[in-house]
Amino acid sequence: MGAGTEDAGPPAGVAGADPRPLLGEPLSLDLLNTRWVDNGVRHDLLDGPEGFGVWLAGHGLLERAGATPAALAATLAAREALQAVVADPGDGRAREGLNAVLARGRVLRSLGPEGPAERAETDDPAWLAAWLAADDYLRLVGAAPDRIRACANDECVLHFYDVSRNGTRRWCSMSGCGNRAKASRHYARTRRREDP
Repeated sequence: MGAGTEDAGPPAGVAGADPRPLLGEPLSLDLLNTRWVDNGVRHDLLDGPEGFGVWLAGHGLLERAGATPAALAATLAAREALQAVVADPGDGRAREGLNAVLARGRVLRSLGPEGPAERAETDDPAWLAAWLAADDYLRLVGAAPDRIRACANDECVLHFYDVSRNGTRRWCSMSGCGNRAKASRHYARTRRREDP
């Protein structure tokens, strides 16, 4: 996040639309990406019930989890826990924070008419989206923890799960941060050639 940024909610006029620059990441990282910087202005999709509803709807959780104030508070707590553990996976306090969210639920397995079935259950319905995001992070860590990445742009706060074949993705998106980095390098090379 760059210096001199100011806080703002979602840009005006986006009712129902998800205004974020990076969509489609796994649930846990998508929750982290509900905060982003655009032209030096910080945005937070979860700064109110409307944006929270947009985020839940984008994951098919609006009816299941509900955009209640309690669910929003739980989801914000999960986002902070995820942010801490992604920033420093070795930090015991960060792990405790995530484990506190995980302690709120479990996966119930059963045998249904069509075979094995799973269903997430939480001790309080308000914690469903929060718990699902924390559980998703465990899935990513179990699969390939080194593929959980922050964008290489120092002014970007977005995260992604690198699914590229060779595992060398550096930017949240090539069209955004990747192009800005290439343009910046080009400008620096041009300036060096022009300077005596």
